[in-house]
Amino acid sequence: MRYKDFSDYMREKFPGEKVQKISVNAGFSCPNRDGTIGYGGCIYCDNSSFTPGYCFECGDVSSQLLAGKRFFAKKYPKMKYLAYFQSFSNTFGRNVVELEKIYREAMGVEDVVGIIIGTRPDTLPDEIVELLVRLNRELPVIVEIGAETSHDETLKLINRGHTWHDVEDAVSRLHRAGISVGLHLIAGLPGEDEAMVLRTVERAVALPIESIKMHHLQVLRNTELDRLIKEKKLYVKSFMVENYIDLCVKIVKLVPPNIAIERFLASSPPEKVVMPKWGLKNYEFTNLLKLKLSNI
Repeated sequence: MRYKDFSDYMREKFPGEKVQKISVNAGFSCPNRDGTIGYGGCIYCDNSSFTPGYCFECGDVSSQLLAGKRFFAKKYPKMKYLAYFQSFSNTFGRNVVELEKIYREAMGVEDVVGIIIGTRPDTLPDEIVELLVRLNRELPVIVEIGAETSHDETLKLINRGHTWHDVEDAVSRLHRAGISVGLHLIAGLPGEDEAMVLRTVERAVALPIESIKMHHLQVLRNTELDRLIKEKKLYVKSFMVENYIDLCVKIVKLVPPNIAIERFLASSPPEKVVMPKWGLKNYEFTNLLKLKLSNI
């Protein structure tokens, strides 16, 4: 068994090019952080755990992209790049004029061949979708929506502030507008068993999406989730590596070959991780999974 991975997906989107993401922090927030719909953000979130240091050191969008290019160009001088607006909700809290200025700054950097916009399903009003349509005529635009789970009771528990219906609506409107869409999902959220995770995957791949990003839940130090667990107000069952590999095999079986699975693992700095402590890098986990799949 095999699945379409991120490299396969990029070869389809950008034939003949080697393409690398460069993360960008454009200073956005989230509606469940700033009081628009709530405070504190998702209970598991520590945005700094996956945001490269240059995103905080280099200031504006173009400077961050140039810093990322310098890093990758040493090894891959002919690489092309995707500006990945990763931190927080990158369609939230700015009007369309401000958003267009930010996105176009990224699109104007040499060797940037597309943009990926990470956001929430409830921060994509029609006027922003229309902006993305205009930009997509010039360079490919991919919208990566944080869905996390299809179970509304879990979404409420983790303080997401949106519903699965919001996900379905956002994906549908973006697809009709010709925008490529990916979904971000998390396995092992509080209160969810394996059957619930697989049901989320089934619901996700039934939507008109091009990719999913799955990872296991990591409990990070000094997050609200960490506090709730320490105070015994919430219980999280941590995956063993073998159990999670078995779950990922089941996920691969559910995902049609036309939908890419970009990743299966979260990889926060080890000093931030409370559990699970696997000590595996992404490629090491992927190799274990592919070995398992090769024997099926």
